[in-house]
Amino acid sequence: MSLARIYSRAQVGINAPEVIVEVHLGNGLPAFHIVGLPEASVKESKDRVRSALENSQFGFPDQRITVNLAPADLPKDGGRFDLAIAVGILVASGQIVCPDIHKYEFYGELALNGEVRGVNAILPSVLAAKEQDRCCFLPFANDSLASLVNGVKRKAVSSLQEVWGDLLNQQPLPLNIEYPDCTQAPDFLLDLSDVKGQPGAKRVLEIAAAGGHNLLFLGPPGTGKSMLAQRMATIMPTMSDDEAISTAALYSIIGQSIDLTNWRQRPFRNPHHTCSAVALVGGSSNPNDNYITIK
Repeated sequence: MSLARIYSRAQVGINAPEVIVEVHLGNGLPAFHIVGLPEASVKESKDRVRSALENSQFGFPDQRITVNLAPADLPKDGGRFDLAIAVGILVASGQIVCPDIHKYEFYGELALNGEVRGVNAILPSVLAAKEQDRCCFLPFANDSLASLVNGVKRKAVSSLQEVWGDLLNQQPLPLNIEYPDCTQAPDFLLDLSDVKGQPGAKRVLEIAAAGGHNLLFLGPPGTGKSMLAQRMATIMPTMSDDEAISTAALYSIIGQSIDLTNWRQRPFRNPHHTCSAVALVGGSSNPNDNYITIK
């Protein structure tokens, strides 16, 4: 067949909207075009995909290749679509024959030798794939983080050759569905017992934690506001599955590593007192909060 439809996911804040990677091989002079509102990093995938296919011993079609990233009005950035584009070319050129290709989603950046590299914001993608009951082909570097989502079907790959071997049932990859042990309580480095004195303030913290109330600390510098706020999380109830996954998803979006042995620990966010409103919310057209310290 000369047309292939491969599923992937974009990143828009904490959401991962579905992107259909449509690959068409047509007649005419050899060319490679990517449409669908791609940014520069996506346009550059043409060279990465071509080199990855050739260095993985696949044939690169000597035809007019058109790749459409639908929906066309959704901006796409990053290298997360490389693997989906490469698989689409292999399916459209007949090098992969897989009737169940619509049951899979593909994420990953390709190296020039065909290696599959990790991407950011993997958790929102696998959460959305779980809702659609699809199996995810994702980089091996992202598999441990994706395992935090209970019940998601995933296959960790390290090269384009491994994807080809699995889709053709020549060298099937293991289907990973394991879920880390969630019974262990979070281990905090700080504790409310570290605070000497301040009986009234500690009593207020206990009441607020037990009742789920908000707190506003007022007072001059050096009175212990930050010290008490840092220890507030140590007496709060353990995070639920949804709360823990939502927190981990935010970490994955900004590319910050997660301690998988202590991932249910409630975060303490400590923006500097001179931080502007723009820096606090997140700057640029695609907001990011790299200026905010997450502890």
